[in-house]
Amino acid sequence: MLSEKNFLTNHKASLVSIVLCTLIFTVSIPALAQSSNKRDSLAYKLQRLESTHRFNPKDTTHINLLVDLAFSYQYLDSDSLFSVANRALEYSRKINYAQGTIKGLNALGTYHYNKGNREKSMPMFKEALLLATEVEDIDSELTIINTMAQNYSFEGNYAEALNLNLKGIDLARKINDQQTLSVLNENIAGLYADQKDFKNALMFYDTVQKFNRKLGNEVVDAETQSNIASLYKDAKDYKNAMFNINRSISTFEKHKIYDWLAYAYQVKGDIYLDQKKYKWALYWYDQSDILFKHQIEDDRIQIQLMNGMAKVYFGLEKDSLSLEYAKKGLALSNKIKSLQGQIDCSETLYKVHKKNGNDPEALAYLETFKTLSDSLFMDKNKQSLSLLETKLQYEQEKQELIEANEAALAKQRNYIYFTVIILLILTIITFVIRRSENIQKKLNKELKDKSQAVIQREAQLHEINKTNTKLFSIIGHDLRGPIGGLQGILKMFADGDISTKELVSFIPKLKTDVDNISFTLNNLLSWGLNQLNGVVTKPKRVSLSYLVGNNIKLLSEIAKNKSIKIINQLPENPRIWADNNQIDIVIRNLLSNAIKFTPENGLITIGAEEKSGMWQISVRDTGIGMTAEMQRSVFKDSSNVTTYGTNNEKGTGLGLSLCKEMVHKNNGEIWVDSVPRKGTTFYFTVPKAQNKYQKAS
Repeated sequence: MLSEKNFLTNHKASLVSIVLCTLIFTVSIPALAQSSNKRDSLAYKLQRLESTHRFNPKDTTHINLLVDLAFSYQYLDSDSLFSVANRALEYSRKINYAQGTIKGLNALGTYHYNKGNREKSMPMFKEALLLATEVEDIDSELTIINTMAQNYSFEGNYAEALNLNLKGIDLARKINDQQTLSVLNENIAGLYADQKDFKNALMFYDTVQKFNRKLGNEVVDAETQSNIASLYKDAKDYKNAMFNINRSISTFEKHKIYDWLAYAYQVKGDIYLDQKKYKWALYWYDQSDILFKHQIEDDRIQIQLMNGMAKVYFGLEKDSLSLEYAKKGLALSNKIKSLQGQIDCSETLYKVHKKNGNDPEALAYLETFKTLSDSLFMDKNKQSLSLLETKLQYEQEKQELIEANEAALAKQRNYIYFTVIILLILTIITFVIRRSENIQKKLNKELKDKSQAVIQREAQLHEINKTNTKLFSIIGHDLRGPIGGLQGILKMFADGDISTKELVSFIPKLKTDVDNISFTLNNLLSWGLNQLNGVVTKPKRVSLSYLVGNNIKLLSEIAKNKSIKIINQLPENPRIWADNNQIDIVIRNLLSNAIKFTPENGLITIGAEEKSGMWQISVRDTGIGMTAEMQRSVFKDSSNVTTYGTNNEKGTGLGLSLCKEMVHKNNGEIWVDSVPRKGTTFYFTVPKAQNKYQKAS
């Protein structure tokens, strides 16, 4: 193999690479012919069986050979896959052969899925899975679960993919199927990798490699290494990426695994492309393309290859070739309905047309790219993998409880047997019966208590999941938007799409977005800490005037922008007994809300009066007010709907529910009094500080 250094410094490198490509092209055809040995062997066995005088097409041996032959065509000849699988399914249904029906449905589902027809493929997979469950064919169940999980992952439906992989892991553990456990854990690693969560992805890949070492199959290990190489490429760790992909390529070439070899060549090309080493990237893409041109059919990988070659030619300033490959990739993406492929190829076409001054075409592809990207981002956000750790923890605790119950029952049985023997020897039958009854009642009570503990734990996990979902929804809605906008503008500036003058014009909007992000993050961090870990309230003597003054100063610029006047009517130096940080959050949220819902030239008044050992603080505004129904639901934490102020300001929907929790933790109450179109007053109480130290509640 040529070294990278020689390739870049030798003036004859281009000629050498062309010669090498030609040589590989000439040897690939016989090599690929060797890869068809298994398929030819199956076809030969089938031919011999069909030529016997006792041949029956509905014989299970014949059906099994048909299914195996169908799957051997998966990446080589899709039409043959369809026709052979269809025959196997037809024969199986006529004789009610469950295993043949399951495999036939799986093969046909695979054909339709590879063609981009999910509407036909998914019902077939589900029917096959249901039948496999009914006849308790665990091997077939695992095969179909793995296929469906990978397909859901490709569509971006990570939640369904995760559920199937976890279900498959449970089944594989029952029969101690190490190879399937390796595959399913690698699927989960792939889900993390797609979310760019490299740490957790590598953790699962470590588990996969442990299984692979036990299996001792270097081809399976090479498949994992090629996926790890792609992960390291995405993480910009090119050294580890190149180490893993070279090892996998060596194994695939040795064993003539040409579908995986085509993928490995493409990944190696991606690694060089990421480093802008275009000539080397093109060299490896050409090797992958040669394999695709000779019998291999895998549209999903070919889409990545087409777009990679388009990017290489764009980097080499061969725009016509770049357009050609990008259009091929886009056509293939549309054919099999690959959303990610459509996004990648549209982006490349936009860049090429923009460079060549074709503004209408560039704009059309840019709009397609942005629309599809937004759609994919929303889907990925909804299908976040953040619940995986909680679910795995729950499954582990459930298993531990089941094992503890089984151990308790085993201990009970042994004790009863031992007691019966002793009592038989001593002939104290009555005592034995009563003692056994008491033991049984005690153990039943323990089992009941443990069952109740399981139910309580499930409820806790449900609440944690609910909180996680709420937090991620808010982050996706109120943080992703401004941050995405900031990233987009900075990327456009970095790419030269906008000038410095145009960037400066965005600064007021960016400042507003950053202010919103800062305020939102402060509320989210307080809410998350309060909900997930619990907050220890540490009351002390606090100057209420200091807290109010700081928050007026903090929010004065926002109020000034709306010409709103804030009047501080607090009495002289009131002292409260409360947690400084929590009450600071309450005042800031109430004051921010008042500014948000008060129109321009409005008035906000902050006051306090002493009542029965408590300070009653009020925040009064001349804003839009609230209806009675809004007042009843305003403090509920079941809603995270964003509301908009008089100048279309955005909020998280967390503020008031957070205020309620903070006030209650400080032994106070909070309520609202409002009249629509006249204004709103929020009241809350906190204990008055005494001269002597008070105990924390």
